[in-house]
Amino acid sequence: MLCAGLAANAGARANAQVHAASRPGGGQLAVQINDDRLTLKITKVPQVYLYGVIDADAPQRIAALMKSWKIPNGSDIYLNASGGDLRAGMALGRLFRAGAMATHLGTPRQPLHAPVKAKTAICTDACVYAYLGGFYRWSPSGFDRMGFKPVDAKPGAAAQAPDDIAAYLKEMGIKPEALPAPTSASREETLWLSADQMLQTGLANNGNQPLTASFTPSPGAPSLVISQVFRNGEHRIAMQCNPGVVNVTAYDVVGAVRAREIVARGFRSYMEVNQQESASQERDGASVADQAVLISRQYPSTQLGKLLYGYTLGAWVSESNRAYRYGFAFVLNPVRSTLEDFYQSCWRFAPWPTTPSR
Repeated sequence: MLCAGLAANAGARANAQVHAASRPGGGQLAVQINDDRLTLKITKVPQVYLYGVIDADAPQRIAALMKSWKIPNGSDIYLNASGGDLRAGMALGRLFRAGAMATHLGTPRQPLHAPVKAKTAICTDACVYAYLGGFYRWSPSGFDRMGFKPVDAKPGAAAQAPDDIAAYLKEMGIKPEALPAPTSASREETLWLSADQMLQTGLANNGNQPLTASFTPSPGAPSLVISQVFRNGEHRIAMQCNPGVVNVTAYDVVGAVRAREIVARGFRSYMEVNQQESASQERDGASVADQAVLISRQYPSTQLGKLLYGYTLGAWVSESNRAYRYGFAFVLNPVRSTLEDFYQSCWRFAPWPTTPSR
């Protein structure tokens, strides 16, 4: 098995060199496409490394690779580029968004006999704007770093930049204030972005689209759906108010095969409220519903405030040794106002007999 693994890794490295569309040098962006069998088995999509300097012609070369399907939609894009042409960086970002690409920081795979050593990916200036085009954007990890020299992205300041940065950020769904504002002392310095900062401001989403909640008032039993699309599926919790009880159903949409695997391995399933187990049930508490793992529970209406006004709400399936669990948890703050509307609608529809406690 070890020999087979080494052979597969060697084949993957060799294949990466065969598919190198361009090489560093002359101030151009280099491209390495890893689409060998082992890579596709693990990641399902090619890994594309863009490194060097983002030159003015880089978007045309990448567009040609996308058109020829050498870089298919949904590919993983790994960036390691400093400086470069800002217009070209934004043009690359638009290509990534149109192709539903996922952006990361990372260094290219090394040649077959090269010594193995850790390398740091640096993404600055034009590279940052290319990164922001990713539909899914992973924050830097390890020693990888992302930063930029500030450009005023406020409306009316476009003359200071080679493109309308404010319009680009809006197009990508990024708030201009998410990029840290420079101080008078830092205008010539690179502002480095931490992983936590990027996640908190929405510059990175680590594979998850924004949390949504939909609630439509009706004369019948009020219902609510909280959902979040992630790269390989969707997490969803549906609630329906009835006299005396609230039906809560969680769907972890991961595909039929994966859903069956999770349920087969599962020993215990439970909801999670404020990172605490709730309504735990062994054996038959989870089932497969089409493409999803389904967990359904009933709560007394008096518990609705606890469900909706907590910090997190999720659903999990755990193996018997508790070493592994499968599921998700929502951070509810982004949809708090919709949850409050639903709470009030449930109270009006079927008020519970005690004073509601939040």
